[in-house]
Amino acid sequence: MPAHPVRGSMVVRRRHAAVVAAVMSCSTVLTAQGPVEADGASIPSVPAPQLEWRPCVPGSPFDCATARVPLDHAASGGRSVDLAVVRRKATGPGKRVGTLFFNPGGPGGPGTVQMPQNYAFFPREVRERFDIVSWDPRGIGNSTAVNCFTSPREAADWNASKAVGFPVGEKEQKAFTAAYADLVRRCEKTDPELLRHVSTADTARDLDLLRRSVGEPQLNYYGISYGTILGATYANLFPGKVRAMTLDSNIGPRAWTNDASDDARLTTFLRVGSDHSAAATLDRFLDLCGSTTTARCAFSAGTPKATRDKFDRLTERLRKEPVDTWTYARTVADAVNSLYLVSGWSELAGRLQELWRGRAPEPAAFPPAPPVPDPDPYLGEEQAAAVLCGDSPDPRDPGVYPLLEEASAARAGDAGRFWTWATAGCTGWPASPDRYTGPWDERTANPVLVVGTTYDPSTAYPNSRAMAEELADARLLTNEGYGHTALLNPSTCVQDHESRYFVDGVLPPAGTTCRQDTPPFTAPKPSGGVAAGGGALAVGRS
Repeated sequence: MPAHPVRGSMVVRRRHAAVVAAVMSCSTVLTAQGPVEADGASIPSVPAPQLEWRPCVPGSPFDCATARVPLDHAASGGRSVDLAVVRRKATGPGKRVGTLFFNPGGPGGPGTVQMPQNYAFFPREVRERFDIVSWDPRGIGNSTAVNCFTSPREAADWNASKAVGFPVGEKEQKAFTAAYADLVRRCEKTDPELLRHVSTADTARDLDLLRRSVGEPQLNYYGISYGTILGATYANLFPGKVRAMTLDSNIGPRAWTNDASDDARLTTFLRVGSDHSAAATLDRFLDLCGSTTTARCAFSAGTPKATRDKFDRLTERLRKEPVDTWTYARTVADAVNSLYLVSGWSELAGRLQELWRGRAPEPAAFPPAPPVPDPDPYLGEEQAAAVLCGDSPDPRDPGVYPLLEEASAARAGDAGRFWTWATAGCTGWPASPDRYTGPWDERTANPVLVVGTTYDPSTAYPNSRAMAEELADARLLTNEGYGHTALLNPSTCVQDHESRYFVDGVLPPAGTTCRQDTPPFTAPKPSGGVAAGGGALAVGRS
């Protein structure tokens, strides 16, 4: 699954964008009282959009609707944009608590595809007690979308003009920079008004309108990856409207906003520490692979050290001579992206072993399409860039990227090269006039649950600690395990805590730690979840 450069925890795109409890104490209970909204109250009130629910396709268990919202929330009488919305009703008759809104990350994750695709991963009690609703944020997928090309062929030609994964060497770096400068020019000509209004703050205000549309007095929300920044933004714009909010695989708010400064010396993902966390997770992948047999991990060389050395020799070989279209950069990008889901680690090992043998492997299979009208919307890089680059400051001078790459590679190896170039498309992107830069400590009506995984290849675990510290009232739940998000790399322990929190408002005790259900390279345990892979996040379109 080739990755595109404006991506990350926040952005890993697929064509069909996918996939023993600790003792708990009654430490807090949800209430309906809380402070009034902060910045959100300064925006003129507009009527909540009407949602006319219909089955997404005949026989589908999911309902679809379209919400029309103002392009500019400060000028509600102007242009409107459409939001594609999806719902799965609570499955437990008579047990319904309310509506839970879900954002699958990105930025750029189409909720109308990814929520249905990953629905089985939600805790059973949450599915029984809540209608689960998601949507494609403005600018994305099936909603009014950013699209800077006149045809699929034009988009494909643009993609072909740059290296897959990241550029290697001066020639590819120049072509990379030129391609993204061209993308910015195209986007500014196509719909500059839309580009100015796809910030996270804009989407947070859309979310509050959707909350009102379903008749909820307060918001129940589950956000993963980039969805944690959306959740934190909502919590600080509308602190009195938070009933229950779980933020899983977090981005530190101050890292995202560069401490509210426009003078960015590091890229977003280097500030977040994605290079460190991806390198650490890749090392664990190779160590665990080398500690088992080739029957469980095809790339094993018999010991952890021998397997790490084997990976280094493979990447050195690919630098000199690719295997078909599998270059060094494509292989590194595939490896980092494939660490997101532990269920895909064995398949990654198989692809690496094929490359070791000099054979081009089959790319990772796409998960099956869910029963929705358009399971394969256009998800061009410009959609993620419009949100990420407009919200989060990155270096404006393309000339600093090779220097940042070498510095990151010195501490994080191949993964550092991958993550350094992940925001190369932001060098010429205009900042959003509506971006939210803080404060992050508005007192919410109810506390927030923050979940962080120790070996997360995208959003490093310290970000979850930072989120819990920077929000006014939050509790950190640590998931000892691997992969990006506890939702898609399940832990029964985490799910039990989340269920009790969403249903009853009870947080886990301070310092609670959970473990993953199925460690890498072990036989999966039977469960009610789907076995297919899939990302909450991103993965290149090809």
